[in-house]
Amino acid sequence: MFERFTRDARDVVRGAVEHAEGSGVQTVDAEHVLLALLDREGSRASFALAAVGLGERREEVRAALVEARRRAGLSQAEADALAGLGIDVSEIVARVEEVHGVGAMSGDRKDKGWWAGRRSFSRGAKEVLEKALRIAVARQDLPHARIHSRGGTPTIGDEHILLALTVRPGVPAEVLADHGATYEALTRVLYGGGEAKAG
Repeated sequence: MFERFTRDARDVVRGAVEHAEGSGVQTVDAEHVLLALLDREGSRASFALAAVGLGERREEVRAALVEARRRAGLSQAEADALAGLGIDVSEIVARVEEVHGVGAMSGDRKDKGWWAGRRSFSRGAKEVLEKALRIAVARQDLPHARIHSRGGTPTIGDEHILLALTVRPGVPAEVLADHGATYEALTRVLYGGGEAKAG
């Protein structure tokens, strides 16, 4: 499937691996994919993020991802649901970090030893990339989609990865939606029907 990726999409995948390596984890998660998208400049996804107001608020998104990772990947909605049952996730995180150190629940601790193998992609990250392919295929037939094709097979751009992150339930979709980057808003920007169109 990687041969179907545009240069920008390949850079996102490589960036996600780099974010996982920088975190000291062995698995690339969907959150790493979003972090890599936030690093991009001059691509369709970066244009779309800027058009919905995330261009200057990228650090807020990064901070929200870090906070979710500290909660062991629980979304805010999941933490709120547990709070409704009388379980205070922030208190649990504080107690675990008091004993085991900051980041103990995130899997990002650097003292786990050196790991030199290839980073594997988590099920969630794989689902995002598979969904990006489905979105690219679905957009192929639309006259305004501007999908480039190689031998009749649509290519997957970084914008498709971004859209896939917005529709897969989990922390990245929640954080993006909290900052105004929903599937609907991004689709309007990328494919028309809104005030701005991607070029």
